[in-house]
Amino acid sequence: MTTEAATRRMPGAPCWVSLLAHSLSATQEFYGALFGWEFRPGPQHFGPYARAYLDGQEVAGVGELAPDRHLPVAWTTYLASEDADATADQIRSCGGTVAVGPLDADDAGRMAIGSDPQGAIFGIWQGRSMRGTALSGEPGTPVWNELVTQETGVVEPFYERVFGFESEPVGAADFDYLTLHIKGHPVAGIHGVGTAPLRDRGPYWMTYFAVPDTDAAARRVTELGGRVLRPAQDSPHGRLAAVADCEGAAFTIIQTP
Repeated sequence: MTTEAATRRMPGAPCWVSLLAHSLSATQEFYGALFGWEFRPGPQHFGPYARAYLDGQEVAGVGELAPDRHLPVAWTTYLASEDADATADQIRSCGGTVAVGPLDADDAGRMAIGSDPQGAIFGIWQGRSMRGTALSGEPGTPVWNELVTQETGVVEPFYERVFGFESEPVGAADFDYLTLHIKGHPVAGIHGVGTAPLRDRGPYWMTYFAVPDTDAAARRVTELGGRVLRPAQDSPHGRLAAVADCEGAAFTIIQTP
């Protein structure tokens, strides 16, 4: 359950993750202490925005919502595109919605924010000077992205048609999970939870970040003002836990074997 940085730049693959928070300074403090990130200013189209760096390489983005926008905070997964405008048209024609853009983010690239037919929000990124996450597989970097929805079969055709994914069922018959591949490389997953309750916002994309020790990282999350949503447990891909940051944005931490 890891995606190499080079693979992330294939059209359709998750290539970047970004968070819009209410307090940029508090969010930077949280993730800086948890993952060792350093921050530098990025494009300011929607207000204050910074890119997070690890070992001098870009790994994620963090922005600040306008004071009058009282929205729940969440990580957004961006999918790579060679032509953001054409991808936006394809999203609309396949039953999805484009809420923002496409628009330029300075010379870094062109982006849009959309949602699938079930309402899960994701981004589109056509990279120019900034192609996306430059480092993956190391502690503190995003290593996997997963759509959590009611049934995989309902949204699978949308992602296949828009982004060219090839899907492969995983697990036993009572576990509804698809791995999405591009040119034979696993790049993301779709987890169908059936009748289990979803978060208040409905279907969503979940970002997994690598950590050296899941249990220690989960404790650190709570020390920094976050909380544990699902305690650490072992999986075939490593020990993982679902957590939320100091403003409630959910993500998963995973210690790979």
